[in-house]
Amino acid sequence: MKFIKLLVMLMMLTMLTGCLFTKLVSMPIRVVGAVISIIPVVGNTAHDAIDKAADIIDEVPI
Repeated sequence: MKFIKLLVMLMMLTMLTGCLFTKLVSMPIRVVGAVISIIPVVGNTAHDAIDKAADIIDEVPI
């Protein structure tokens, strides 16, 4: 019984690692985009481009 519980836990962890990895990568990108959006003229355009790149990274099936 303990073996089955351990196996189920390991399977759940392997399913979550890809999601966690992409979030760890895209989170700093989103922070940089938020900081760049402060720049008066090109800030919002750069923020939108960085946000699109972070969205694509989130969709990567790892």
